[in-house]
Amino acid sequence: MTILGSITDVPGVLVGHHQRVGRGWQTGTTVVMVPDGATPGVDVRGGGPGTRETDALRPENLVGTVHAVCLSGGSAFGLAAADGVMDVLEPRGLGVPIGGDVPGTVPVVPAAVIFDLGRGGHFGHRPDATFGRRAVLGARRSQQRWGAVGAGAGARSGGLQGGVGTSSSVVTLDADSGADATRSVVVGAVAVVNSNGSPVDPATGRLWEHPATMLRSPSRADARRIRELLEAESATPSPRLNTTIGVVTTSAALSKAETSKMAAVAHDGLARAIRPAHSMFDGDTIFGLATGAVDLGTDPTVMRESGSRHHELNLVLRAAADTFAAACAHAIASAVGIGSSPAYLDVCPSAGRPTRTDPPTPS
Repeated sequence: MTILGSITDVPGVLVGHHQRVGRGWQTGTTVVMVPDGATPGVDVRGGGPGTRETDALRPENLVGTVHAVCLSGGSAFGLAAADGVMDVLEPRGLGVPIGGDVPGTVPVVPAAVIFDLGRGGHFGHRPDATFGRRAVLGARRSQQRWGAVGAGAGARSGGLQGGVGTSSSVVTLDADSGADATRSVVVGAVAVVNSNGSPVDPATGRLWEHPATMLRSPSRADARRIRELLEAESATPSPRLNTTIGVVTTSAALSKAETSKMAAVAHDGLARAIRPAHSMFDGDTIFGLATGAVDLGTDPTVMRESGSRHHELNLVLRAAADTFAAACAHAIASAVGIGSSPAYLDVCPSAGRPTRTDPPTPS
């Protein structure tokens, strides 16, 4: 598998970043925006999560559509960035309509945060509503800024500079009975990698999801340097307070329960790219968004036959894991060192820079 495209390859999905670096700052916010709305879901696996509005996304609860997800630095303080996203969505009428004698809408903005407090030097410098507002106002389909930006500015991963990464894939569905052409859906992911576990295989010096990055294998000298860094990091007397958070999206029409299942399976990709994952010191959280542009099979009683809903949903779930794993790898491969932690390619320059390619096409 190779890194192809971006979460914004899912039609209707935008991404924006805002960060501050220098003069005691090293933190930021990333917003995934869906102006036309999407069916939400979520799955929280880490032992120390910092989240907002996750209960609203449970399948049995009221909210059926959201228009943005906020990912931020600042630990629990950074949840305030979602207030700024609400400030932008409300005058646009994007939210839950109240109706009756209380006209207006209430934007529901799920959010998750990473621990990066004090990374720039000043514990009190963390995202607030201004960060969320600027990130969502800067959201666009043509987003090209990845790595140590937005919510990834203050991220670390196994002693390395962390970051924000992305990827996408196309899932070819079986043709409907009697149809002449196949259907396809896009699956995209964005990951903020700030992990307690390592993204690097110490035996080889390569990223665990090395094929997803299009990087070369590092030289023996570089592999030795990265191994020594990992050994020094593992000898740290107290565990780091870290987290990997993100969003997985699809153009498929899914229910809230199915979207949450997609987020749950995406954690399998996280666990492939970051080892170990989901510790008591991680707040690993993945949100799901389904834009509903492409219907899946309609017969829920058939389990395994091509064209059945279960069969096609399983193809989407498998892609969610692969795509999120690739997004985690891209976060590390595209990062540049901006603080006290070196980037992967600072330590292993022989691996070379990742090559981004055009979005994939159905096969």
